[in-house]
Amino acid sequence: MIVVDTTVWIDFLEERATPFDLRLKRLVEEGAPLALTDIIYCEILQGIREDKTYRRARAILRSYPILRVRGLKTFDRAAAVYRDCRKKGLTIRSTVDCLIAATCLEADAELYHNDRDFDAIARVSGLKLYHA
Repeated sequence: MIVVDTTVWIDFLEERATPFDLRLKRLVEEGAPLALTDIIYCEILQGIREDKTYRRARAILRSYPILRVRGLKTFDRAAAVYRDCRKKGLTIRSTVDCLIAATCLEADAELYHNDRDFDAIARVSGLKLYHA
């Protein structure tokens, strides 16, 4: 399973023709096992201003599996991810990224992203990254 992060989904939904957008289009066309997390779902939708665009994006996103935070277990894992990074001298800029990483780790899913914090997290946590 490949969890697609917020920035990649946004490029895709806005048809920006970035390398990330174009690769996601190919993955969709190939029927790759794509998913997102509940937090990614929220991040994408909260940034949409137009109602029509919101409804379209919501329908697209809901057509994929949405991995959910598993309560305090996931928050504990996210905190451990952050702390392990700090011990190695890496500062993660977003608690949300730690929660996304923890959710992916729990599901043993790869993460397709365009965010340097996930590269840092992967170096210390075992997070699997999808490389196009």
